[in-house]
Amino acid sequence: MEEFFIDYGSFLLKTGTIVIAIIAVVLVIVSAVMRGKGERRDHIEIKRLNDQYRETERVLKEAMLSRQDLKRLDKDIKRERKQEEKRGSDKSTRLFILDFDGDVRASGVNALREEITAVLTVANEDDEVFVRVHSAGGAVHSYGLAASQLTRITDRNIRLVVSVDKIAASGGYMMACVANHVLAAPFAVLGSIGVVAQLPNFNRLLKKHDIDYEMITAGEYKRTLTVFGENTEKGREKFREEMEDVHALFKEFVQTHRPSVDIEKVGTGEYWFGTRALEFNLADEIKTSDDYLFQRSQDADLFEINYVQHKGMKERFGSWVSAFLPWSHPGI
Repeated sequence: MEEFFIDYGSFLLKTGTIVIAIIAVVLVIVSAVMRGKGERRDHIEIKRLNDQYRETERVLKEAMLSRQDLKRLDKDIKRERKQEEKRGSDKSTRLFILDFDGDVRASGVNALREEITAVLTVANEDDEVFVRVHSAGGAVHSYGLAASQLTRITDRNIRLVVSVDKIAASGGYMMACVANHVLAAPFAVLGSIGVVAQLPNFNRLLKKHDIDYEMITAGEYKRTLTVFGENTEKGREKFREEMEDVHALFKEFVQTHRPSVDIEKVGTGEYWFGTRALEFNLADEIKTSDDYLFQRSQDADLFEINYVQHKGMKERFGSWVSAFLPWSHPGI
């Protein structure tokens, strides 16, 4: 049996070496090709949604109107555009639209940061920022940063509206509650003002196979619960204490931004659908983002802001590897 494991390990080592060599060759080839195309930089893209709505209207009328009426419509549209170009927009408000689609690590916060910075360079107190949030939550520190990015808007006295079409729970709601006005679709999920942590423990399995695991720390509570070590009741109690403290901070954060909420009633980790969330003051209005934006297009200039990131082959390969290989780093 021992000889089998040695042969098997040797086979894996050889296979891994071949795979790495192939990947290295592919990377060199791709890198050379990309170098010839020139470097593409990250950039901000802006789309004016008023034009998109107008074009959609025109396409539909094209299918319904007679040829003569369609010609008149095209003339009217051209005349309106020329008048707008001469006098500028006659709308007094600009509305900047951002999207946040969150994962467990809130990795979209980097793009959100750049988009908000871009908006704040031109926005004033007469403008409005509209953010569509879609997230079931994740890491506390990551979503804390995402929420802090949104407070940069309200700190400038610029109106912030957050729309929840599907879900803004836990860290997602931490972001949503910062807004001056929260929209929710009837069956969107909001709330879950709670904290959760879970991890497996393989200590008994290691002991069963006579495998020792050692971890050396400095500081009584540097590690409370571990994956491979033997957890103690003292460590569990300290971990629960830390979780309760995070929960208390979460509730204080929501209460600060939405003082009308009965935080003891809603801060239980439960979630509610849109119409129920409205009853608990977790939302301010039942409406989809599409309906809101279409209505605002009548009296405001709508600009959709999107930060486009171009990852090099090195970064893409690194993120792919990190998703499959174990890794560790100093933590706090």
